[in-house]
Amino acid sequence: MFWTYLRRELRRRIRQAAFIALGLALGIGLVITVTSAATGVQNAQAAVLHSLYGVGTDLTVTQPPKQGAGSGLSFGFKQQIKQVRSGQIAAGTKINDNELENTQYGTLTAAQLAGVSRQQHVTAATGALSLTDVTVTGTVPAIIAGQGASSFSSSFTSNTFTVDGVGVAHSSPGPLSSATVTAGRNFSQADATSDVALADSGYATAEKLKTGSTVDVGNTSFKIIGIVSVPQGGTPPDLYIPLAKAQQIGATGSARLTNQVNTIYVSADSAANIPAVQQELTRLLPFATVTDASNLASQVTGSVGSAASLADNLGKWLSVAVLVAAFGLAILLTMAAVARRVREFGTLKALGWRSRRIVGQVVGESLVIGIAGGAAGVALGFAGAALIDKLAPKLSAVVGAPSGSTAFPGVTGKLAQQVSSAGAHTVYVTLTAPVTLSAIVLAVVLAVAGGLLAGMFGGWRAARLRPAAALAKVE
Repeated sequence: MFWTYLRRELRRRIRQAAFIALGLALGIGLVITVTSAATGVQNAQAAVLHSLYGVGTDLTVTQPPKQGAGSGLSFGFKQQIKQVRSGQIAAGTKINDNELENTQYGTLTAAQLAGVSRQQHVTAATGALSLTDVTVTGTVPAIIAGQGASSFSSSFTSNTFTVDGVGVAHSSPGPLSSATVTAGRNFSQADATSDVALADSGYATAEKLKTGSTVDVGNTSFKIIGIVSVPQGGTPPDLYIPLAKAQQIGATGSARLTNQVNTIYVSADSAANIPAVQQELTRLLPFATVTDASNLASQVTGSVGSAASLADNLGKWLSVAVLVAAFGLAILLTMAAVARRVREFGTLKALGWRSRRIVGQVVGESLVIGIAGGAAGVALGFAGAALIDKLAPKLSAVVGAPSGSTAFPGVTGKLAQQVSSAGAHTVYVTLTAPVTLSAIVLAVVLAVAGGLLAGMFGGWRAARLRPAAALAKVE
């Protein structure tokens, strides 16, 4: 009896039922589309952070540069500027200065690295050196009184690229943990003190490098033994060399980097213990910066960040507003339909139908309409997500140079800008809008909730009808 009556009533009021279902479908479809877009943005951020951090890395530890230890253009080049001014180097002398500089972070000792690895809940900790190779070439100009360093530097050209000194063990975490060897081979234990390097695939293509090529790093010739690539969205260094070699030839100003690192990659035994590990490391190294994925995300700017903000704020509130309007419309239309069925409900009550049965009938009708609207909303959500996949442009993410990585003192113009921007990376990721199972479940829940709300309000109004009052309105 229930289903027969329900089917008959829905068929008799097909246009009204379709209108209510359409309103619910639009609201639910928008919610699914916005949810899928937000998931896509989160995935894009995760791709960037995943590649920046490396597989298995939960935290990174860095040390701000010491005050007054600012990164100069290169120690040797600054010395040559002084020698030119004092007349020790004659005008016309050709200069080709190549140095490997620590331009971004302060240094951490081997003892501090060991202390990090001993902390509770830390499963692995590896050190690395993030460095910048600076090559300055040119001919010494005649120094004219009143001209400063900018005039001197304008006579020279520079080339910079980034270099990571890494351990040769192939264990997570670390800069190479998410890399894939596309040509040649990876580091081996025998390479710990060898003049060998791995080249990032993008840098190798740009510089026409291949396995067997040589490249000067810190005035030392390195042989390329392999080409590696990182997942899309990463910001890899241009070259990787063994950590021991980076410590040997790298420098912070005039100070060598023997037994030192400037980045420690840490993995925790579980995601739940990451905050505890972060607090432990902060206590152990009070002047260090301990960064987790959420901290790193706040430093990522560009359209990825803008899209995330738009999805989290405007998109969320817009979908809520449309959903509320759809629910309100369904409730009003259902109550209006009940008002037009006064004669029907009055007759049913006179025949002995209890209010509970009438309420159940109204709720059942609304629930069926809600489910139909939910199904249509899921289809609209998939269509909206597919539209985003097709039309959305690539998003950019900019990871800026760390605090303290400033332009080189004593040198201005394009030369200083080139080197000071070595720590900033722009990466591009494709925005997709995956419709997840949780989004579909949310749509079903919203559809059922919308139908129940409309049915409850409509049933409440129907239950208030008294048979005598209802029949009195029959014409």
